[in-house]
Amino acid sequence: MADITIQKVAKSEDRSLPIFKETEELLRQIRERAFGLSLGRGRRWASALQDWLAAEREFCWPAAELLERDKEFVLSIVLPGFDPANVVVTATPRELIVHAKLETAAESKKDEQIVWSDFRTNDVYRRVELPKDIDVEKVSASLKNGLLKVVATKLEKPAKMVPIT
Repeated sequence: MADITIQKVAKSEDRSLPIFKETEELLRQIRERAFGLSLGRGRRWASALQDWLAAEREFCWPAAELLERDKEFVLSIVLPGFDPANVVVTATPRELIVHAKLETAAESKKDEQIVWSDFRTNDVYRRVELPKDIDVEKVSASLKNGLLKVVATKLEKPAKMVPIT
């Protein structure tokens, strides 16, 4: 069984991996689409969040949930049809990025083309900012029955030593 690739980035400022540029471009497209939805409705600010969420759904953002436990965060993302070999998790001290890409049958054969499809996308991203720092070296991930679970251990900051005088 293939393992899920986990890219570990020790410093949040290190944005050298291609995934950071890819997600930034995706967020730009989501912003533009959300703005377009807002304009179409007459720019009512009360609907800004709904516009953003609708734009995310259009641009390959799968359903997800983040749980916080005493010592860890658990990120669950729905990825039906993907195998562990199709998934890459990137971890920085304050974020998790999941990228899953699947080659369709039509993409792998030159004599076929998709006539229509109900599949939303075969190239999905999900970026989650975390409220507390994590230990990127202890991030693990598993994919079972179409549900990806990423476990990120919170970074334990050592207690400050106060000299007794």
